[in-house]
Amino acid sequence: MSPDQNPEVPPDAGSVVPDDVPAEVVAEVEALREQIRHHNRLYHELDAPEIPDADYDALVRALNELEALHPSLVTPDSPTQTVGGPRSATFAPVVHRVPMMSLDNAMDVEELRAWGQRLERRLVDEEGADHPPVAFVCELKIDGVAVSITYEDGRLVQAATRGDGRVGEDITENVRTLADVPERLGGSPPARLEVRGEVYMPVATFDELNDRQDAAGLRRYANPRNTAAGSLRQKDPSITASRGLRLWCYQLGEAEGGPSFDRHAETLEYLAELGLPVNPEIRTLTGQEEVEAFCRRWEEHRHDLDYEIDGVVVKVDDLARRAALGFTSKAPRWAIAFKFPPEERTTLLRDIEVSIGRTGKATPFAVLEPVFVGGSTVGLATLHNQIQVAAKDVRPGDTVVVRKAGDVIPEVVGPVLSERPEGLAEWTFPDTCPRCGGPLVRLEGEGHHFCTNIDCPAQRTGSIEHFASRGAMDIEGLGEQRVHLFVEMGLLSDVGDIYSLDFDRLLGREGFGETSVRNLRDAIEASKERPLANLLVGLNIRHLGPTGARALAQAFGHLDALMAASEEDIAAVDGIGPTIAQSVHAHFASDRNRAVVEKLRAAGLNLEGPATPDVPQTLAGMSVVVTGTLDGYSREEAEEAITSRGGKSPGSVSSRTTAVVVGEGPGASKLSKAVDLGVPILDGEGFERLLSTGEVRPVEAPPT
Repeated sequence: MSPDQNPEVPPDAGSVVPDDVPAEVVAEVEALREQIRHHNRLYHELDAPEIPDADYDALVRALNELEALHPSLVTPDSPTQTVGGPRSATFAPVVHRVPMMSLDNAMDVEELRAWGQRLERRLVDEEGADHPPVAFVCELKIDGVAVSITYEDGRLVQAATRGDGRVGEDITENVRTLADVPERLGGSPPARLEVRGEVYMPVATFDELNDRQDAAGLRRYANPRNTAAGSLRQKDPSITASRGLRLWCYQLGEAEGGPSFDRHAETLEYLAELGLPVNPEIRTLTGQEEVEAFCRRWEEHRHDLDYEIDGVVVKVDDLARRAALGFTSKAPRWAIAFKFPPEERTTLLRDIEVSIGRTGKATPFAVLEPVFVGGSTVGLATLHNQIQVAAKDVRPGDTVVVRKAGDVIPEVVGPVLSERPEGLAEWTFPDTCPRCGGPLVRLEGEGHHFCTNIDCPAQRTGSIEHFASRGAMDIEGLGEQRVHLFVEMGLLSDVGDIYSLDFDRLLGREGFGETSVRNLRDAIEASKERPLANLLVGLNIRHLGPTGARALAQAFGHLDALMAASEEDIAAVDGIGPTIAQSVHAHFASDRNRAVVEKLRAAGLNLEGPATPDVPQTLAGMSVVVTGTLDGYSREEAEEAITSRGGKSPGSVSSRTTAVVVGEGPGASKLSKAVDLGVPILDGEGFERLLSTGEVRPVEAPPT
């Protein structure tokens, strides 16, 4: 639903329904129109869409197909002939001098090629078979809110939403609060300039907002696009100002008294010269193959950015050719939006069940009618905890929105209330553990329920899997399936049993030949030498992560010293707060846990940590973020190199970051934020210099 300029919109033409159109077809067309109008109002007027864009697009495509089969059914007010939706009465109306139109969509490469072939045929008709090659401008399709911003003599005078394409809403004061939007243009602005852009909420900002919602026990926001729309259309501009919204400009609407242009790319350069934000990933390409390669690249890397994109907009660069190609009733023929596979879809919520984790945490999850979303078929999705189930009010039998973005665990966003069956009962959290039948208890100050039975088989297998995982003792060959098998065989009851595993009972079983058993034995033996910090992580102490484990190993030097320490002594360690200290102290106060430690001691595991730093503290007081892969270092080794020298290695970039070290395949959002904040960027050589001397010597040109 991205806007674009259309200086000449052809008039609508209605028709009379003939007698030979089947009544059921007429009824289906009207039903589709009503559904689309309903969802248009929710999306454009109320900023509260019930269904994902993919489901909306499917409704529109179904209506388009029926109208194509029965052209006599097309009416002037059909959603296929109109743009956007009604405006809200909350804001004053703004008439767009140049209408803001929609784009046609290509849902796959075949449809993109078909559009290119239609374009080619029209150009042959206009220019002949030997016409020059077509240059295309390819832009990331930002998943945000379309706006029009007008400047007079370089000063911002008005900002408006798209509305129905002809009349939008006056949101001038709200747009003024965006840091990206200049109050006065630089350079030599024309007497009047109108620019189109997309307002969006950065992913990091959206996540922080949801963290605050979680902490307050409130319902999470659905996605950055909807949240940006709601934030932009506030009566109080100070609320908009607090939401961290950003802007990318993508189109020159009109310019009176400014320079003339031949190409779209020139207009974008001009906007950037005036001080308006233009996306740096825009490219001018020649030919269909280059366009398709650009689309494939960004479909693969869409999550490398700190803002959401849902496709690529492909436009003819030559403005004269655009004029010759013209428009349909609602979209330009010279542009198309290539849509990525949807990351949100609707499906049936069959049931809500509860899983038990290694700490006993009970997590509700959705059992779904399988649906293809985010590049894979999803049948299960997380519901986080009881608070979120209640806040979202999802019930077995609901049609729900499911979201899966990249490698993120699928989650249920919320119900489609208009499709809820009458009398559908609310879901209530169970009182007993589904694995052991023990009580499920929600601890004071916790958002989650826990199974309090320490003999619960789910906790037992989960804790053993965690102990053997890569971030803990890294025992290759001891994964989830084998742990479950060994527990069922009676070979494992806790992590201490790993080191007395009866390998003779394994030989001869399917999948356990001599080589396989020998490799497992060697991996278990090698794990005995892992550092104390890894062992502390592997012991599954609640609230204790890798950073805290390294701090404790460094501070106490031996597991025995940590076990003998008071809660106050543990809390006094830098980086260890009272919650972690209480949890660690309680863990080692348990006779059961001490018995496991004795098994590990008898097996010969390393219980010692570095009592005194044996490397110079060159990074004391520094905060160094690593992104990407560095030669000679795993992620854990790079973090260890920083922390062992007195520095901190957080997972995100902030104004307090000393430097960002960039390896191969860095995260685009971290790199972008470092550039925005002016944080020094180091390469591998700079990292080595930093470790040895503490000197920050940034690269001359940050990678892009």
